[in-house]
Amino acid sequence: MTAVRLTTTTPDEVRADALVLFVERDGDKFTLRAAGELPRATVTKLRALLTPVLGAMAVGDVRIVPSSGAVRAETVAFTATEDMSAEALRRAAGAALRELAGRRTVAIAVPVAGSSKAAAIAQGARLGAYTFSNYRSGSTTSPATSTITLCSPAARKAATKKALAEANTVTDAVVAVRDLVNTPPGDLPPTALAAAVRRAASDTPVRVDVWDERKLARGGYGGMLGVGQGSANPPRLVKLSYHPPKARGHLGLVGKGVTFDSGGLSLKAPTAMITMKCDMAGAAAVAMATLAVARLKIPVRITAYLALAENMPSGTAQRPGDVLTTYNGTTVEVLNTDAEGRLLMADVLAKACEDSPDLLIDVATLTGAQMVALGMHVAAAMGNRDDARDRVVTCADAADEAMWAMPLPPQLRASLDSRIADLANIGERMGGMLTAGVFLSEFVDEGIPWVHLDIAGPAFNEGPAVGYTPTGGTGYAVRTLVQVARDMAG
Repeated sequence: MTAVRLTTTTPDEVRADALVLFVERDGDKFTLRAAGELPRATVTKLRALLTPVLGAMAVGDVRIVPSSGAVRAETVAFTATEDMSAEALRRAAGAALRELAGRRTVAIAVPVAGSSKAAAIAQGARLGAYTFSNYRSGSTTSPATSTITLCSPAARKAATKKALAEANTVTDAVVAVRDLVNTPPGDLPPTALAAAVRRAASDTPVRVDVWDERKLARGGYGGMLGVGQGSANPPRLVKLSYHPPKARGHLGLVGKGVTFDSGGLSLKAPTAMITMKCDMAGAAAVAMATLAVARLKIPVRITAYLALAENMPSGTAQRPGDVLTTYNGTTVEVLNTDAEGRLLMADVLAKACEDSPDLLIDVATLTGAQMVALGMHVAAAMGNRDDARDRVVTCADAADEAMWAMPLPPQLRASLDSRIADLANIGERMGGMLTAGVFLSEFVDEGIPWVHLDIAGPAFNEGPAVGYTPTGGTGYAVRTLVQVARDMAG
C-alpha cells in the first residue's frame, strides 16, 4: 500500500523520483503554484522547463520533464488545475500520480495553506496511484508508487497531521471497495464477500453477524432467497453493528451486494454482463464506510446490512411469473428476474426498519435508468422526506462526490400493481430509476427518514481513467457515508 508522509523540506531539496508541481490555469494564463516555497533562481529554472511543454495544456493534463538539475528530484510533473479548491487539487494530484506510474517515490509541493487542502491532495494522489494487479504476473506489473511525500511548511502542525491521518483512513476504505469490486466474480461469491468483510472488521469494535441460507429461510427473507436460488453459491445477509459510547445518533445503512448479475432467466446480453461483478458495489461501500467510521471513532451508532446474492440462470432459478413473500409479508410478482436488486433490498430495508434508526440510507447499483438520467459520474438521491434526501446530498457535496436530488412521484406507484400479488417488481418503463425507488419505499416504515442512493453509474468506470478515478471500481459513496456520520455527530 502506498504510504504518505509529511515534510517541511522544501520541494527543491526533497529527494524523490519525481516532483509534482501544480499549474493553475485562468483563461490563457498559467501560474506555477508553490513558487513562494522555492528560491527565485529555482523558480526561473522551473518556468524554463514548463514553457516548452505548456502548449495546449488543459485542466487535467500532466506534463513530465527531466528536472535538469533544477530540483533534486529526477523528473518534474506539472499538473494543471482550474483552481485551488480541494476537489480540483484532488483531481490534479490524482492525474499526476497516474502519469507517474512506475516511479517508486513521488514528492508533491503543496501549493496552498490549510490542512484540508493538504489532506485532499494526499487523498487524490493515493487514489490516482491505485492499481489492481492481483491477477497480473510479475513480468507485466509495473512497480507501484511506494511513498508519496507532501512538502509543506505546515507539515509539523497538529491540524495537518490529524487531517492527513483522517484522510488516509477514508482513502483506505475507498481502496478496499475498489479491490472488492475489481475482484473477479468467480472468486467473490456471497460467502467469500461476507468472509472478506469479517476479516476487514477484525481490528475494529464493529460486530459482524452473518445469516446463511437456512437462517434466511427461517426468517422469511423471500426476496433474497428468490434471487439466489438459481446459483450454486447461496445468499448471505451480513449485519455490522457499531455502538460507540455516547453516540449522538443512529444511522441505518443497507447495501446491495449482487456478486454477479447475469440477469437470471431474463438473461442480459453477453456484453452487458462483462461488468456485472460491480453489482455488489453498494454493499462494499456500506461495509467499508462503516469500518472507517469506527476507525475514526465518530460517535454515531451504525447498524448496517449487506444483502449478498448471485443472480444466475439454472433449473432452480426463479421464473418470471413467480411470486415471492418478502420479509415484511408483502408478496411480489417477479415479472423480470433482472430487476433483482430491489427484491434483495425489499427484505433488508424492512429488516433495517426494525432497528428504528434516526436516518436510513440504502446504497445500490440499482438501475440502468440511473445512467440514462444522470450519466456515469453522478449518483441519484431519492427519499421519503425531502429534508433527509437533501441532507445526504449536502454531505455528498461536502465530500466532493457528485450526487443529484430526484423525486419519487406517487403516480408511478400504480404501475407496480400486480394482478395476483401485492406488487410487481417492475413498473412503468419511463423514469425506471424513480419507479425502482417507489418500489423500495413500500418496504420502509412510515416515520423513518429514508434515502435511496442509486450509484449504478459512478460505482464503476467503464471508460478511461480520469483524475483520481481509475477504470473499474471507483469506491463511490464511501466519502459521502462517512460525511453523513460526521454530520450526525455534529
